[in-house]
Amino acid sequence: MPKSKRLLELMLTINRKRKFTVRELAEEFGVSSRTILRDLQELGELGMPLYSQVGLHGGYQVLNERTLPPIAFTENEAVAIFFASHALRHYPVHPFKAESTSALSKFYLNMPGDTRERIDQMKNRFDLFTPSRAAESPHLTLLLEAAISQHVLSIDYESPKGLTKRMIQPIGIYAESGLWYCPAYCFLRGELRLFRCDRIAAAELAGPDTEPVSLEETHLGNWTAADGNEADYYPFYVELRKEGIPLCEAELGRKTEIHIRPDGSGWIQSVIPKDDLDFFADLFIGLGERAAVSEPPELLALIRSKLQRLMNKYSEV
Repeated sequence: MPKSKRLLELMLTINRKRKFTVRELAEEFGVSSRTILRDLQELGELGMPLYSQVGLHGGYQVLNERTLPPIAFTENEAVAIFFASHALRHYPVHPFKAESTSALSKFYLNMPGDTRERIDQMKNRFDLFTPSRAAESPHLTLLLEAAISQHVLSIDYESPKGLTKRMIQPIGIYAESGLWYCPAYCFLRGELRLFRCDRIAAAELAGPDTEPVSLEETHLGNWTAADGNEADYYPFYVELRKEGIPLCEAELGRKTEIHIRPDGSGWIQSVIPKDDLDFFADLFIGLGERAAVSEPPELLALIRSKLQRLMNKYSEV
């Protein structure tokens, strides 16, 4: 077997086994132990994270940071992957910021010259923008890891009513309209809730006293179906002019279904969390005549109160 092919197959075998001895690999590949040792040294120099253990039960082991085998991409596939990762730069923070930057650099530098030239030409012709927000979300990695491992977190959460201590079990994280969100089971409320990640002031693993709930079958694609306690929501209805629909889509995102008529106008008939009443009041005040809220009466009263304070403020100038 040619050496290059043996090294490639050795890399695949090592990734699969994770732990092995030189003798096992020598027997599997039909070469001497000395040859395998030389091959392992070459793989280590290429960046494969191996370490050895001495003793009766020793051998070699692959660190968690494994090196993946080479993958053949077409030029169009390579360009698509590059720009999908390149678009993440618009988010000031995300769970894989350092890793994606490093991967993008490796990917770009190892492309043929003509492919790099094509990417350079496309950079000023194609992009995937996200709304620019000043909010920082420093706990995204911990939230994602807790969602995967089904761990409970203790967080300090800054809601409109003030700072509260919560125990949550994350379902996942997602970005929308330039902000990060984390649907999670809230032990304080005893139900699924949606948390703004930039409002999480502190987060750490909870102690062993808090038993996780079973969320193995709940994920980002279906959590809204199980979401909500009716007592914590208001029925909600708003009429939208054509110009107000894209603004609502940008702010309310995928959780809120907007019905659109043939003439371009639309409406929303749904429920809104009682805790978010202040957010919705500010949103529809900003929309002005492009939206008309009919219910709940509590939201209408809050909008009137805010508008009256604005009138008082500017009538004094």
